[in-house]
Amino acid sequence: MRLLSSLRRYPVLLAVLAVGLVGVVLEVSGQGEAARIVVSVAALTIAAMQLKGMVDDLRSGSYGIDILAVTAIGSTVAVGEHWAALVVCLMLTGGEALEDYASARAGRELTALLNRAPTRAHRYGPGGQLEEIDVEEVRPGDRLAVRPHEIVPVDAVLESAVGTFDESSLTGESMPVERVQGEGVMSGALNGADVVEVTATAAAADSQYQRIVTLVREAQESRAPFVRLADRVAVPFTLLAFAIAGVAWLVSGDPMRFAQVLVVATPCPLIIAAPVAFMAGMSRAARGGMIVKDAGTLEQLSKVRTVAFDKTGTLTHGQPEVVGVHPAAGYDEDTVLALAAAVEDWSAHPLARAVVEAGRQRGPVPVARSAKEVPAHGVQAVVDDREVRVGKASFVVPGVPAELASPAAPGPDRDDRLSGHTWIYVSVDQRLIGAIDLADAIREETPQTLSRLHDFGIANAVMLTGDAEGTARRVAGEIGLDDVRAGLLPEDKVRAVTSFPEGPVLMVGDGVNDAPVLAAADVGAAMGARGSAAAVESADVVVMLDDLSRIPRLLLLGRHTMRIAWQAIALGVAFSVVLMLIGATGVMPAFVGAWMQELVDLACILWALLAARPSRAERELAPAGPTRAATRGIRSPSPLPR
Repeated sequence: MRLLSSLRRYPVLLAVLAVGLVGVVLEVSGQGEAARIVVSVAALTIAAMQLKGMVDDLRSGSYGIDILAVTAIGSTVAVGEHWAALVVCLMLTGGEALEDYASARAGRELTALLNRAPTRAHRYGPGGQLEEIDVEEVRPGDRLAVRPHEIVPVDAVLESAVGTFDESSLTGESMPVERVQGEGVMSGALNGADVVEVTATAAAADSQYQRIVTLVREAQESRAPFVRLADRVAVPFTLLAFAIAGVAWLVSGDPMRFAQVLVVATPCPLIIAAPVAFMAGMSRAARGGMIVKDAGTLEQLSKVRTVAFDKTGTLTHGQPEVVGVHPAAGYDEDTVLALAAAVEDWSAHPLARAVVEAGRQRGPVPVARSAKEVPAHGVQAVVDDREVRVGKASFVVPGVPAELASPAAPGPDRDDRLSGHTWIYVSVDQRLIGAIDLADAIREETPQTLSRLHDFGIANAVMLTGDAEGTARRVAGEIGLDDVRAGLLPEDKVRAVTSFPEGPVLMVGDGVNDAPVLAAADVGAAMGARGSAAAVESADVVVMLDDLSRIPRLLLLGRHTMRIAWQAIALGVAFSVVLMLIGATGVMPAFVGAWMQELVDLACILWALLAARPSRAERELAPAGPTRAATRGIRSPSPLPR
């Protein structure tokens, strides 16, 4: 029943099958001439329909191999091989169904993303009662309940103490992630085994999952330049087929040879295999948490020679972290950090948050009281009946003692921005006890990611940043970049990516200011769907998980997809040429040749589906490095002198 239901979508194919059944009945009942007439008329009707479609395609500037199919049908009918003509018709009319099946199989990850789009939500009413509503009715600020194993309907903030979510379909991260109260939850994530409460932060149309759905629909409707190139391969192939058929007829004097050649000269790889390979590649990218918006992007990725990176939030974490604690004589790192964290807990400054987080990782943080923040200078408070100050050197120790100018810690007269580090000082009762070094730490996966890019033949890995030259050089020196361009405005970045001698250029970024350069690059990749909406919309690829190690995988995926597409086409053309040469000898009946061509088409489509599987290089690509939690630490250079 399911098969019949599917076939109803293809009425012409059903008609061909019905004609075949009628012809067989007529043949069995001894009415061979009637069978020949019925089958021949049906075949010529299909040929006329194909001819009309071919003319329409030519008028629109598209080339194909329909002329071969039309000629094959006409010639086989003319020489009395009406059953061979019907097999060719079966191949043509069944091609649409076969393409739909292959494309659905190749694009099942993309389709799954569309099918998972949430449609209903459970909202708490004014009296606390729970009501089921359409997801389009949800508004920011609505309090929602997400039931066990239910999809989070909109972007939200978790109100429950803790929740476990499966984000694998969004980010490619196979393990469930745990969120705590106050953390954001992405729409499309699958809730765990417990009911959780969330507060909507966006309407459905503005949520991340709806963005993904839009990207996926664009991807499914795209057509790669490579596929148009495959159409043009059909022109020389058609000429070759006619040449072989004509020579076979001329040499043998038998028009049957002409028909026997042409029935094996209609390879589906030029029509179906290449699009199937690209759909499979985009589907596999989605499975790995990378949404490729356009099929042509895969072709560009396969040829990338230069990769350019934004710095902040791309090569680095994009937020300050404690990277060093310098205690004065008589103090240890834990004490300095704990006192600083106690005081900074009263401040909302980003640097303060980093100090508090680092202090709590080290151990208990004492309680501060009578806190007072002096804008642009620091914070002072009382901890264990002692006055503790944290901030600029001139604030924590009035008069700035000479020891702050020692090489162990930068003094107030040194421009710390040139080194990419920020220093804050800690004093107890106006006596310096230490200094804390903060910086925008480099991602743990960055160095190995760049190393892999070079291993894969990338000629240039470049940083494009608006940061100061000193900061950019420090980061570049630690991770091994080929080129650094600092102090750039957005328009400067655009000029840079369009002027690199080695192309195509892949640009990787995440911020609002990266949107113009992502759009200008040959391929733009936006890191993390939680990043700037402008960057996501301007990019050609969206890496859902904020993980730089996905970039080498993306390049390998593009290369593998292109390789499989070319192999599928080459396989089909090669087999067809061999079959044409065999057909030219007259040893293979036209009816057998038509079925042989069907087998060739099926083999090529199955080969194209291999693009849905990772290549050996991708399987061997281990994680780029240890997790952030495992490597995040506080380096401890030499202590401050007394």
